[in-house]
Amino acid sequence: MQNIAVDQIDRRILEILQRAPGINASAIGEEIGLSQSACWRRIQRLRDEGIIKDQPVKLDREKVGLNTMVFAHVKLTSHGRSKLSSFADAVSAYPEVLDCYVLLGNVDFLLRIVTEDIKAYEQFFFEKLSQLPGIQEVNSSIVMSDIKHTTVLPI
Repeated sequence: MQNIAVDQIDRRILEILQRAPGINASAIGEEIGLSQSACWRRIQRLRDEGIIKDQPVKLDREKVGLNTMVFAHVKLTSHGRSKLSSFADAVSAYPEVLDCYVLLGNVDFLLRIVTEDIKAYEQFFFEKLSQLPGIQEVNSSIVMSDIKHTTVLPI
């Protein structure tokens, strides 16, 4: 992966966009001392170069009824390339799985899962997750409260 040149003005634009994703180029330009068109061109270049991936809407999971968050450490029986990719493909199809990371160490994957409640997680676990081929072990940790959750990168 190649690093792309990002100057101080680009960094300020990125900081503002992370803090306030819906802000427009005119407001950003006003804050950092650029014209709207110059700011828009920089934002467009950052998008074209893939630095800005998207600008998601951030929802409060509990207000939409997803009260339980679980971190699941998954260990597979075989470390063959086909097993890792087939597991990754399978969990990517589950909307309950928000994040999936391949790990080095004692376990192969870390999943962040949200469900309505513990009963719903139990159903997800028994009907979907544990049914995937090649699983040796799943250790689940229930989140009691969110202390910090951010998508803002320290640039």
